[in-house]
Amino acid sequence: MKYLAAFFLGWLAVSPALAETHEVKMYSRNEHGPMIYEPEFLNIEPGDSVRFIPTQSGHNAETIATMIPAGAEPFRSRINEDFTVTLTEPGLYGIKCTPHYAMGMVMLIEVGEPTARALPQDLPERARERFETILKAAAQ
Repeated sequence: MKYLAAFFLGWLAVSPALAETHEVKMYSRNEHGPMIYEPEFLNIEPGDSVRFIPTQSGHNAETIATMIPAGAEPFRSRINEDFTVTLTEPGLYGIKCTPHYAMGMVMLIEVGEPTARALPQDLPERARERFETILKAAAQ
């Protein structure tokens, strides 16, 4: 029994070290276009964190209510805030910059194995176009 307890405690000490933190920069413009997250698509493991960095001012990161997995906690950072979130629920997360959503400033985070990648019908036109571009690139 004491060996089992020692193994479990050892596993707990090591498991947080296995999680990664992925960085996403938020730009008004860069070489890939206007109003952009870089990268625009992440595939991460459950328990990994994503750090949103306001490389240029005026941006935030917020989950899109119709584009998060069941049971996932929505989040919303403040404008110009360096913000880190840990994602544990597997599935696809749609992320938007609140002030620039209609301009197409969106990204996708896939947690765990690839899942269905259908887009909701109520997206602003430029956001839908950007998501379609992101999905095509992710499928290659």
